[in-house]
Order: sequence, then C-alpha cells, then structure tokens
Amino acid sequence: MSLHGESRTMAIPIIALLLILLLPKSLSSEIVTALPDSDVDLLEFALNLEFLEAEFFLNGALGYGLDKVAPNLAKGGPAPIGARKANLDPLTSDIILQFGLQEVGHLRAIQNTVRGFPRPLLDMGPQSFGKLFDRAVGRRLIPPFDPYANSINYLLAAYLIPYVGLTGYVGANPKLLNATSKGLVAGLLGVESGQDAVIRALLYERGWTSVLPYGITVAEFTDRISELRNQLGHAGVKDEGLVVPPVRGAEGRVTGNVLATDPDSLSYARTPEEILRIVYGNGDEHVPGGFYPKGANGRIARSYLPRA
Repeated sequence: MSLHGESRTMAIPIIALLLILLLPKSLSSEIVTALPDSDVDLLEFALNLEFLEAEFFLNGALGYGLDKVAPNLAKGGPAPIGARKANLDPLTSDIILQFGLQEVGHLRAIQNTVRGFPRPLLDMGPQSFGKLFDRAVGRRLIPPFDPYANSINYLLAAYLIPYVGLTGYVGANPKLLNATSKGLVAGLLGVESGQDAVIRALLYERGWTSVLPYGITVAEFTDRISELRNQLGHAGVKDEGLVVPPVRGAEGRVTGNVLATDPDSLSYARTPEEILRIVYGNGDEHVPGGFYPKGANGRIARSYLPRA
C-alpha cells in the first residue's frame, strides 16, 4: 500500500472520532451507548416513579416542582394536580428538599441515557393520598388524611413512594442486558434505598406515636400501608411495616423492622405490572387511577392500556 493510501486509511477513524465529539451531546450519547430495546423500556418505565418522587418532594419542601426547578426535564408534560408545600419541621424540610433535588439528578441521568417521554399527569392532591389511606385502614378517616398537614403525615405519605421504586429497580436489574443500563440502575437503586431507609428510620423513631386525630400509631399505619401494597400487587409478601411478628424479623429474632427485607435480608423485587397495580391504587395494571389518572407513560405502561 502506498504512503498516500495509508494516510487516507488512518484518517477515517480520526474523522469518525471527530464527528462523534462534535455532534450534539444527546445524539453522540445515543450513538456511543446504544441500548437494547428491552433495556430502554425498563429505564423509561422508571421515569414514571422518578417524576412522582421529584414532584412530591420538591413541592413538599418548596411549594413548587420541576416546572421551576428544572423545566427541561418535564419535557412539556402537564403540571401535577394538587401538589403543595407541606407544613414540615426544619429537619424534615431539609431532608425532603435533599430528596427532591436528588430526584432531579435521577431524571437527568435517565434522560441522558434514553430518550424518555413527557412527565405524565400526576395527582398528588390530598384526596389521592386520602383514598389510599382509607383503603389501608379499612374505613373512612375523619377528617380525611392530609399528607401536607404536618411532618408525620408527610413522612407517612412519603412511605408510600420510594420503596415502590426501590423494589422496581431490584426487579429490573437482572433483566438488563447492557453494562451501561446496569450501572445506571445500580446507582439509582443505591440512592432510592437510602431515601427509603431515612424515611423508615424517622418513622421508626415515632413508631408508637398516635397519629392525631385517628388513634392509630405510626407503626400501625406503616403495617396497613404495606399490607395494602401486598394486596394490590397480587404477588405475595413483598412489603413489611416497621414492626413485625418475630418470625418475620431479621433471623426470626426481632420485631423491629427498620428495613423491609426477605428471610435472607435481601430486598424484595417487583415487576412493572406489580408496580402499576400499586400506583394506580386499584390492583389492575390496565386501569389508570391513583397517582396516574391518565396512566403512566412509556411502552411498558401504555401496552396495558386500551388503545384510543
């Protein structure tokens, strides 16, 4: 081969590299980290819960959410219904603000990896939470449960959310094929687990406190909520409150249950179908409701909804 031919051959990979470096970040990212369709579906499904968490935590701490903090991440999706600033003590407010900003990072990380979709319509009004709490305790609470009324109420409402995402990431991880996808989910799972642990620890400290005016302790509320999620998921026990019978405690020796784990102290896993049944609040992945009055977004969630 001539010297001229060798130079031309060497130039080709250099030009290709320059093209990748000069392309818009989002496009070059898609080229470099092309993912299997199944990975894309699972990562995009997670956005539904990340949107819910971000809006709940940001609004609870600040009184406003993504549309002011990071409007580009909402991708033009409709504003949430009923979200508002909670009446939180300084410590709880500080923690919840940190959680909210962490969720902004989660949304950005996922959207930097997959195309994503606009924020789904979210219903985070007191009535939405109130219906779930009524169903959990088996009677109508009077006055209706208001998650934004005080710190204990807010933490009990928060108990509903990160743990569902945690179990979803545990369930998704073994199904992922690409190292980039697995690394992202591992990072997300670590922080979601931490958030859930902080919420549970704060509630555990108040475990025997009676939630006024209902005469139900914090620990009893968590047990009822966990049992409801088990019922809605239709997949056995994958959820536990803060106090359990000794046989279900760690190594069968304790009743305290600051972390929910299986008999080997491993995290429970849920499928997307189980998660939809829970967050829709009706046990049916085909019927939108609960926090998602028009259904969740993404191919997995939309595949269960009737076509218009």
